[in-house]
Amino acid sequence: MSKRQIKLGLFLLPTGQHVAAWRLPETVADMHMNAAYYAELARELEAAKFDLLFLADGDGIHGGWPLEALSHTANRVVAQFEPLTLLSALSQHTSHVGLVATASTTYYDPYRVARLFGSLDVLNGGRSGWNVVTTANTDSSENFGYTETPSAQERYDRAEEFVEVVKGLWRSWDEDAFIRNKETGEFFDPSKLHRLDHQGKHFTVKGPLNVPRSPQGHPVIVQAGSSGPGKALAARTAEIVFTAQPDKKKAQDFYSEIKALAETHGRSPDDLKIMPGMGVTVAETEEEAKAKVAELEALIDPVVGLTHLSSFLGFDVTGYPVDGPLPEIPEASAKIIQSRQKLFIDMARDENLTLRETYIRASVSKGHLNVVGGPTQVADLMEEWFADKAADGFNVMPSAMTGGIANFARLVVPELQRRGLFREEYEGTTLRENLGLKCPE
Repeated sequence: MSKRQIKLGLFLLPTGQHVAAWRLPETVADMHMNAAYYAELARELEAAKFDLLFLADGDGIHGGWPLEALSHTANRVVAQFEPLTLLSALSQHTSHVGLVATASTTYYDPYRVARLFGSLDVLNGGRSGWNVVTTANTDSSENFGYTETPSAQERYDRAEEFVEVVKGLWRSWDEDAFIRNKETGEFFDPSKLHRLDHQGKHFTVKGPLNVPRSPQGHPVIVQAGSSGPGKALAARTAEIVFTAQPDKKKAQDFYSEIKALAETHGRSPDDLKIMPGMGVTVAETEEEAKAKVAELEALIDPVVGLTHLSSFLGFDVTGYPVDGPLPEIPEASAKIIQSRQKLFIDMARDENLTLRETYIRASVSKGHLNVVGGPTQVADLMEEWFADKAADGFNVMPSAMTGGIANFARLVVPELQRRGLFREEYEGTTLRENLGLKCPE
């Protein structure tokens, strides 16, 4: 049996995770819409042997921000390529790194998602992943004709059936269905084409899908969410789970809970990889890394910091004293990520943080694990979490993308390889092969 190794993804926000990263002198101002920049970044990841690039996305300008705050940030998806369009382009610049994108089960339809991601997976030789989200923000719902966001229960109920329909459509063709025999005139074997004929609570889908099976069977299913319904959905359907876990003990609890839940659905714990987000600022020395963090913190516009925190809390804190405590926050609504609201409230209460200290935390890591230091410090933390089963890998979230991922690849990856914790060469050409996931029958 091969040795268990860390899996690595890049959580791609174009300028970086920190809300002020776009203001750094070295940041390319038009990163959001610069195709050449994305291509170079993807090549960097592949050279460093990353498992995947994860492109977060939303179908609207997020969060209901006041225009003043929105106009002072580059971190709210105010301008960004549609993800599958971008990943199709990046397929032509890479040959091994996985390409994962978001599509909402609340505002898409199953056949469209199956066809889009199935096509991308064939196009890039079996390196695609679909990040399943249920979309809680009003900005997206109003772009699709909804006057209010469906409840969490409604969204997750729809999502469960949605994923099963998509997977059913991806099974429309057997692997060897296409004969393409010019002499006999037989293009495909009709016995190896399967119609879905799904009739359910939310969807009626006849099928079959007009996209053949990809080299990895079908795209990897990714799910990001730590609420009760989110964990239940992940345990049933996900093959990669992204999560925000700043505390190791809570991360271990989440890890063991998801793996155990998966087993209750007849799945092996190895059938899904837990990859918490990890905000990282790494440099040659800890002092240099801390200096970069201080530079970023000095660039936070207080209006942006407070509005950004408010979007996670589902409650406007912009009128409260910034050096006072976090005010009482009402129970989460369906319009926000409920697990993230609880995370920030617990963080502020447990550590006795002021409102300013809380928005600074939100600005750098958005509630994820965050590490600042030299390469040994970063690798030590990753090894500890990995060895103690708090994670199977990490979704790396550089505070600033320009220089951030290059520093991680130059400093941290070789240290992980020296310890035998990360690959030196890809195991195969598909995302499933490199993640150690089974190819679906």
